[in-house]
Amino acid sequence: MLSMADFNLYNPFEGLLFAGPFCFLCGQPVSADEKESVFPAWLMARYNFAHQEVLLLDKTITTYQNLNIPCCTVCQHQHLAPLEEKVQAAAAQGLIGLRALDEKLLFQWLGKMFYGMLVRELIAEQDPLIPPTYSLSDDIRMLDKFQSFFKVLQSIRVPMQFADFVPFSLFMVPVKLAAGELPFEYRDDLHTMVFSLKLEDTWLICCLLDNGIIKEALHRLWQPLLGKQLEARQAAEFLAQVYYAAYLFNVIPEYFVRPPKPHDTHLIMDTLIDDITATVFNPWQLTGYAHMFEEMLKRWGITEAEILRDPNQPLSFLFDAAGNFRENLNDETEAI
Repeated sequence: MLSMADFNLYNPFEGLLFAGPFCFLCGQPVSADEKESVFPAWLMARYNFAHQEVLLLDKTITTYQNLNIPCCTVCQHQHLAPLEEKVQAAAAQGLIGLRALDEKLLFQWLGKMFYGMLVRELIAEQDPLIPPTYSLSDDIRMLDKFQSFFKVLQSIRVPMQFADFVPFSLFMVPVKLAAGELPFEYRDDLHTMVFSLKLEDTWLICCLLDNGIIKEALHRLWQPLLGKQLEARQAAEFLAQVYYAAYLFNVIPEYFVRPPKPHDTHLIMDTLIDDITATVFNPWQLTGYAHMFEEMLKRWGITEAEILRDPNQPLSFLFDAAGNFRENLNDETEAI
């Protein structure tokens, strides 16, 4: 039976308790040896990127296997290990297995990696190699976003039910893995709070703090793609659309815990979004989207100017001029 202590939420944002010897998930004191890898060992082994270098915001260069965060043995064994086992088993089956998982588990799994990267960046800011131009820990709005996100991420260890909402938008995008393409790719954005992974035949793209609003707003984009398998440039366009929508997203969901009763088995979380004093999305701008799309198309050398060659019909690999899905992109020379 759960005690009231099992429902306690940890708030490291009071005092910015990131560099100290405290478990990132529950706040219990830990030894220097009690650590959790940001990226799971099974994922690094499967896609062979443990020794690849990663650049932090303070220009520190490290490797993925050295991205660790403080974590107590209880959270490791009772909460994180079971989560990893479920996702690993699902990922072994590809898209079919991932689709069979509860989306809340994928949110927790992706969210843990996102939050782990955030913690490492905040720790690095305590003693930076090169002070970043914009410090995350000095940005009150960003800290408010991270704090809201971490409250619901603690559903990893605290039994939690979301009342009539989900805190995230999750997209599972089937992709064709052509010869020479990487089976694993990773992209995140701390400011827009989007985290995405390509696992062979599937892109997982998660907007981690939007209460499902971005997925609803992009309904006309993803609905025609259901059942379609995207080629690499089509996937890049889809990523650009999601990341740009997240960039325009202009509100911070707040979460409130209903007071638990003695025999409750889980916390119930309610939410509130202030859409009175702030617009939910900032205005969409073609040049802003084209800049994002260019970023996603870097490997192909396609520029913003090419994307906007015809401003009335910007470059699209997903849809033709009539709005129909491009089934055979390689045969459509007019797409480039």
